[in-house]
Amino acid sequence: MEEILQQIAECVEFGKINLASPYPPSMKGQEGADELTKKALEMGIAPQEILNQSLIIGMGKIGVKFRENKVFVPQVLMSAKAMSTAMIHLKPYFTSGAVQRKGVFILGTVEGDLHDIGKNLVGMMVEGCGFEVIDLGVDVKTEKFMDALSQHPDAFVGLSALLTTTMGAMEITNKALKDAFPKAITFIGGAPVSDKFRQQIGADYYSADPQGLVEILNTLVA
Repeated sequence: MEEILQQIAECVEFGKINLASPYPPSMKGQEGADELTKKALEMGIAPQEILNQSLIIGMGKIGVKFRENKVFVPQVLMSAKAMSTAMIHLKPYFTSGAVQRKGVFILGTVEGDLHDIGKNLVGMMVEGCGFEVIDLGVDVKTEKFMDALSQHPDAFVGLSALLTTTMGAMEITNKALKDAFPKAITFIGGAPVSDKFRQQIGADYYSADPQGLVEILNTLVA
């Protein structure tokens, strides 16, 4: 059982989606996250164990590599695709309650900003870490963030921006969320923002990369 869990983790780490996938070349012709996850369930391995011992570990390893500039966005996207393919087999167990999420993470690019690559990477990494991700998309108005948080009052909230011109919208949204939900925990990220800006606007956490955000979330739910 440990062997197949390790194989799934490696498929996620290296982006091996399924048997038909030619990527990565070193794993061509091998079964991928799709087939192996199905096999693991058929072997009687608990869905929670597959999540914790395979998917989370694989995404964690690719996240660290990305932070250290050892891999780049295309490789992370392939890993996320492999993880998502495996998750298809686990989704019914989330619905039934057999698998427990660590928490809920609301995510969106703030109003006036249409960039989504960084946001999408964060969402993939956070989901791979075992959280339910509610992705509100791009150009998200403050009201939409507030509506989502009112429906999921215990959720964490991530605000993304790539343009210096939308940093003001990030500040407005964060203030509105904090005023309406004083216990809400907010994260900010994106190329123009910094920890100094986080302190300035009163957000709780800043991370320069997706893996750093995941590590903060894990400490908060530990």
